[in-house]
Amino acid sequence: MINLIPGKKGTGKTKVLVDAIVKASENATGYVVCIERGMKLTYDIPSKVRLVDAEEYGITSYDAFYGFVAGLLAGNYDIQEIYVDGILRIGGRNFDEFGAMLDKVAVIAKDVKLTFTVSADPEELPAKVKNYIK
Repeated sequence: MINLIPGKKGTGKTKVLVDAIVKASENATGYVVCIERGMKLTYDIPSKVRLVDAEEYGITSYDAFYGFVAGLLAGNYDIQEIYVDGILRIGGRNFDEFGAMLDKVAVIAKDVKLTFTVSADPEELPAKVKNYIK
């Protein structure tokens, strides 16, 4: 299941994401992963959540992001939830490529909850991407 948290910069998306991560870490029986560009959330999320810096692994496109998530899931079947802060900073502002990546990830992550913050107005997003806003 994929969920997007859209909104312009400064609207509190990361705060909502951090609250969800904290709640997930308290209730999860498996692993919780947080992916971001830079390590800004180091002190905001619980230490048992696996924090991954996209820059450290050279993730600079949606294809690379998809491959990274596929590798995470292939290497660890106990991942229950993946949170991504600032997906547009990781993959870029091409919404068509973003939508295509979401569709591909949805296929391989059927049993994993994925939540993304998207720094864009929902009106800016194409229908393919809007379908993932819950």
